[in-house]
Amino acid sequence: MASSNTPPVILYHYPGSPYADRVTSTLALKQIQYSQCLQPPILPRPDLATLGVRYRRIPVLSIGRDIYLDSRLIVDKLSAFRPSSPATPEQRAIERLLRTWTTSTELFATASMLLPLDNPMMNDPVFLRDRADLLGGKDRLSRETRAAARPQAIIAMRALLEFLETTLLGEGRTWALGSEGPSAADVEAVWLLRWVTASPGGLDGTGIDQTSFPKVFAWIDRFGDAVKAARKCPSGKPSTISGEQAAAMIVEAPYNDAEGEVDESDPVAQALGLRKGQLVQLCPTDYGSTHKDEGKLISLSSGEITIETVTAGGATVRLHAPRQGFRVAPVKAQTKI
Repeated sequence: MASSNTPPVILYHYPGSPYADRVTSTLALKQIQYSQCLQPPILPRPDLATLGVRYRRIPVLSIGRDIYLDSRLIVDKLSAFRPSSPATPEQRAIERLLRTWTTSTELFATASMLLPLDNPMMNDPVFLRDRADLLGGKDRLSRETRAAARPQAIIAMRALLEFLETTLLGEGRTWALGSEGPSAADVEAVWLLRWVTASPGGLDGTGIDQTSFPKVFAWIDRFGDAVKAARKCPSGKPSTISGEQAAAMIVEAPYNDAEGEVDESDPVAQALGLRKGQLVQLCPTDYGSTHKDEGKLISLSSGEITIETVTAGGATVRLHAPRQGFRVAPVKAQTKI
């Protein structure tokens, strides 16, 4: 049970998002009490726009008046919010390597090619137009494109499962680090496979099954059982709230993170002349980059960018993004005529 002094934790997501599953699994396993504000899988998302958030990807998580973008940063913040048992340097290295591998844009795009060609959402013109906007107008998800890419996707996913079958899950290991229960390394390694294997018919004819990879499939089931058990605990069950309720809870809460400073020795800060309080734009570097957030630069470190934005009601909140995969730049002054 969260104490009255604990800032509210709110997750904006939609069911079926693999990135959101990564976060909800972490919340459940860490027994962090939270509320969820369910979102549509496509734009518009007025609940986030109310907070002054233009970022168009899911999930988004708030802790107090701090709003975090990208599941990588979100998982890190949850780990700091509810620390686990200390890990060894070797274990932390394995966790980070797994994260780098499974969160790469290329691997996710490859995995998406294993969705059945007749998947209803992947044949919905409205959904495809939305994702074309997300991907910069590139038609990567047409039926023809997916059919042509599927054979290579099968090879890539087989390689991933072969690695897990023969290394991390080898020698009778139940969990990735040989621990008694699922760790952060398991979360990092399993989330993408949970999505791929949960799609009915997606693996038909691929040779990716329990017979070929018994340890991996048993581990996926074991992880799912652990998450289900965690969600049965009182703190593992989220309450569902409206966008209005979520916004009110956020702007009335204290900040979760200290304000921080701008590291003026940072190469990007030096090249662009970035200073604390400067008006800047923030956006992803891979996809969804046309949706730029704007606000005052609060802090810039080797791992994180923080800006202050204004909600529709005039309150201020802080928006956080990881350095990896995001770009920050000064807002260019417009010439008045």
